[in-house]
Amino acid sequence: MLAPRGPVVTRSVVEVALGERSYPVIVGAGVSAELAAVVPPGAKRVAIVTQHDIPVTVNPGLEHRRFVIGDGEQAKSLVTVGHLCSQWAQWGLTRADAVVAVGGGMVTDVAGFAASVYHRGISVVYVSTTLLGMIDAAVGGKTGVNLPEGKNLVGAFWQPSAVLCDTDTLATLPPREWKCGYGEMAKYHFLGGGDLHALDLEDKIARCVALKAAVVADDEREGAGRAVLNYGHTLAHAIEIAGAFDLRHGECVAIGLRYAAEVAYRLGRIDAARVAEHEAVLARYELAWTLPARLRTDELVDLFSRDKKAIDGVTLVLDGPRGVESVRIDDTTMLAEAMEAVR
Repeated sequence: MLAPRGPVVTRSVVEVALGERSYPVIVGAGVSAELAAVVPPGAKRVAIVTQHDIPVTVNPGLEHRRFVIGDGEQAKSLVTVGHLCSQWAQWGLTRADAVVAVGGGMVTDVAGFAASVYHRGISVVYVSTTLLGMIDAAVGGKTGVNLPEGKNLVGAFWQPSAVLCDTDTLATLPPREWKCGYGEMAKYHFLGGGDLHALDLEDKIARCVALKAAVVADDEREGAGRAVLNYGHTLAHAIEIAGAFDLRHGECVAIGLRYAAEVAYRLGRIDAARVAEHEAVLARYELAWTLPARLRTDELVDLFSRDKKAIDGVTLVLDGPRGVESVRIDDTTMLAEAMEAVR
């Protein structure tokens, strides 16, 4: 595990235990100021990847240059990755140097993937600035960009050297971005998180990170167990691909969680009380779970087969007597009927 080389004032440090590639996720107010302490030793230059609207300034304590990428899903592309790598090469960034991604999940996904392919792999550190990024995108090493055919279809497993979750940066988040994070947080209630509502914000984040870290340590490359982290995501990704750009990722996940509960209920995996529990958790985060009428059922069901975890037919992550697990489903009629039930 990479040990910080200076004082870090933080409430929680969670280790992602991956042997020699283990790394700390540091959660607390003001921890972005400790970036220099977690930059990998030996680096002489640091490429900072961010976006124009991210009001966070970091100092890695080394020669550094800022590289700004675009906003939105359209910028989460191979074109953006190629442009970053070209800029780094022109600057003279070497394999011994490092990349620091400052921003939300889109920034860490793009910068992490670019780091994974530049010189066949360069160290990356994440400074996560959104709730969604802190509890999901920045932890676990999954990076990727979109194709017209689907989200995150091109990517790599590339673990960061460290993750800094500075809760001070959350003060500037608009309400919709909070809901985006809450959609992912709601998922963790059903992955062993218990009553997250009883915790303060920093402890909520640390609990979610610890849950994800445990899953990643057991199944780094999504061979089987890691798929549980996609709970609620099959429908969520289909909604996003279908063009519901007025819905944020976490809002789509909220709909996906309720839909997954509906499918599990129709398969006899859970009872009505467990479905009601899903609705209660979403309500406590003030998350809507009904599917917009403009989205076509047949199109969404068809998109299920394009999901990253779909290997042979449609696979959904569903709740059940053994907990949340992947389930192959061949009955597309039932999937369509369940979707109509959440409109």
